[in-house]
Amino acid sequence: MADPPRLLIVWHSASGGTRRLVDAMVDGATDPVIAETVGSTVDVRVMGALDAGVDDVLAADGYLLATPENFGYMSGAMKDFFDRTYYPCLEHTRGRPYGLLVKAGGDGLGAVAAVVPLAAGLDWRPVLEPLVVQGDVTDDHLSAARELGGSLAAGLAGDLW
Repeated sequence: MADPPRLLIVWHSASGGTRRLVDAMVDGATDPVIAETVGSTVDVRVMGALDAGVDDVLAADGYLLATPENFGYMSGAMKDFFDRTYYPCLEHTRGRPYGLLVKAGGDGLGAVAAVVPLAAGLDWRPVLEPLVVQGDVTDDHLSAARELGGSLAAGLAGDLW
């Protein structure tokens, strides 16, 4: 039997808001309904941006990135993740699917605009629209984050991506 596809969730949170959203994404990605529906599971790995490295990226079949918006940009920890992994992974992760979550105090567009070109340079495929959460985290935001995690995981499990 083949190993299940691996979803790597890379995140950073300073105030805790992004962490709450990541927890919801993990709940969605590990929902038993995925296995019941598509007949396969996903191996979900959750790593802080400062801890995730080249081997983790290479071992994954898809990615969810979660960052706060800091000064209209991605967090420094997420930037560090890309600094360490971009070139070593450049030729080895082409075509893999990814999703993005930005927890923003502002409009979040600067953080999205910072991450998207890096993912495009890696030739990762954006299979879902970025989720931008503005202001305080609400139940609706948590539900959207669960859906983001569940959708990307279900697509991996069902070999859609």
